Amino acid sequence: MSDAATMQQAGMVDIRSLVPDMSQAIAYATSDNFVGAPVDGYLAPRCWLKRGAAGALARVEASLRARHMRLHVFDCYRPVRAVAHFMRWVNDADDQATKATHYPDLDKPQLLDGYIAQVSGHSRGHTIDLTLLQCDAGGAACEPLDMGTTFDFFGPRANTDSPDVSAAQRANRHLLRDAMQAGGFGNYPMEWWHYSFRSGAEPGPLYDVPVN
Repeated sequence: MSDAATMQQAGMVDIRSLVPDMSQAIAYATSDNFVGAPVDGYLAPRCWLKRGAAGALARVEASLRARHMRLHVFDCYRPVRAVAHFMRWVNDADDQATKATHYPDLDKPQLLDGYIAQVSGHSRGHTIDLTLLQCDAGGAACEPLDMGTTFDFFGPRANTDSPDVSAAQRANRHLLRDAMQAGGFGNYPMEWWHYSFRSGAEPGPLYDVPVN
């Protein structure tokens, strides 16, 4: 793990330094997430990414705006301590408070099979969770497209190509996927919202600098 103590030492940039009005709702800085509480390491609702990933995401945003669409960000860089918080939560069998919303069709131990892991690519600063907004002809009044599930819905319906959502919902997922792929990001097939920047370089270290 990197010994970087600041975002600058980690080579991270705030996406809003590149896109000042980037739409975002950083879920883990609030209680509105599958843990049901603010997550360790999230001291502010900000989206930090490694410089290359941030630049690529800004280019995706610019390409979408030309088509009256925008990105909406849920999570970016995630400290190692936040991943440890997720692991404590998933191993706490008594805490079922968010089951109805986030994993209604699975038992908690099943979340370890592809949804929650001991090591996250988010902690390297190249991975992002997001959705797509449709705006009016003036680029305003932007509303989320219907993706068939909410962010952090754990189950087969969240798979990008799930047959259990409508054709229109799947087409919306593909709109997001195509825009992100054109910008150099690859989708994690189990989660329609999850993308990692493919720079061609080595993955790099994990970081534990708090989101601030």
